[in-house]
Amino acid sequence: MKEVIKNAEDKMQKCINSLEKEFSTIRAGRANPGVLDKITVDYYGVPTQINAMAAVSVAEARILVIQPWDASSLKAIEKAIMASDIGITPTNDGKAIRIVFPQLTEERRKELCKQVKKYGEDSKVAVRNCRRDAMDKLKAMKKNNELTEDDVKDGEKKMQKITDDYCDKVDKVCAEKEKEIMTV
Repeated sequence: MKEVIKNAEDKMQKCINSLEKEFSTIRAGRANPGVLDKITVDYYGVPTQINAMAAVSVAEARILVIQPWDASSLKAIEKAIMASDIGITPTNDGKAIRIVFPQLTEERRKELCKQVKKYGEDSKVAVRNCRRDAMDKLKAMKKNNELTEDDVKDGEKKMQKITDDYCDKVDKVCAEKEKEIMTV
């Protein structure tokens, strides 16, 4: 029973980690190298992440500088950024690419908050699915006479407590991201 609960808890933690990684790609008006994580560049026929082929740094609060190690890849990086969905046009000075993050409008901030809430709800659903899977395993173990009725009830109570804790963690992560987005 402990192994089933531990596995479910590990899966729930992965849901939180995935949510935090997803939030790092949402741009909140400040320069964040995480927005480039989903972008791949065709580098000699191989899809390559930008941070694997260039130095990415934050020059100012809203300016991201990309300096490729191979100057010939500058155009390819610029093209990949323009083709991506981050919605920012890069400027190429021949040596580096600068991405200036514009101030977010109130309307755009509210849209991003809705997106954050949707990701939060999706994560809660994933956490609840982990709970359901664990409960099913406990019931199967009872059916196979590996657990008693009382063990199953205790396991279900523990799983519900863990699930509630992880749903609270999701809410906290979402609230922090919403606060970051709404801060002007």
